Amino acid sequence: MDEWDLLLLVIITLLPLISVYLWFRISKFPVGLVWFLLALLGGAAALLVAVLIQSLFPKFGGNFTEGFFFNLFIKIALTEELGRFMVLLLLFRLRSCFYRSMPTESPPLSQGLVTGLLTGLGFAAVETASYGPANLGIALFRVFTTAPLHGACGARNGAAAILCTRHPLRASLRFFSAVIIHGMYNFMVIRTGFYSVFAVLIALTALASSIQEIRSIPITPFRLE
Repeated sequence: MDEWDLLLLVIITLLPLISVYLWFRISKFPVGLVWFLLALLGGAAALLVAVLIQSLFPKFGGNFTEGFFFNLFIKIALTEELGRFMVLLLLFRLRSCFYRSMPTESPPLSQGLVTGLLTGLGFAAVETASYGPANLGIALFRVFTTAPLHGACGARNGAAAILCTRHPLRASLRFFSAVIIHGMYNFMVIRTGFYSVFAVLIALTALASSIQEIRSIPITPFRLE
């Protein structure tokens, strides 16, 4: 890969992040730049956590167990969402060290959704960059499918991290909805022909619902020192 291919890879990888940043600025979302970058860094950390958890799983034989349910829904979807949830939970548990002022005892749902969205996009950016050197076409495909998926699932995990103490049932529903959406996407994306269209629809629909929820509730400021 020459320097121009590398530059193109960087641009492709950053497209979702740039789009969301411009959306925040145009909509005047009160999200500080430091928190924005911290959430993206959390996404990279979540990928590392997921890889470490995946390395602990034994290998199972059998086409159904290994190819469908175990790999797609457990080893990939569950571990990646669990890694994301753990990092988001840590971010909010340590919020008292970062907030200039803590407006409430617990951050509101809006902060969980936005932070989770950013964490998911950070996760996707690192993952896309790792695939890009082998095939720029795959990187471009992932920008329009996998990045929306991770952003949508990240938003659900962010909400789960906020709700887990006060509303554990609602938090569980948010978390497992992310796992199911992620698993169904995985299943559809490995199918050929018409079935792969459903993967795109799953990713974009999930992202659209997350964006709609973010836009429907007031965004409480969360800036850092």
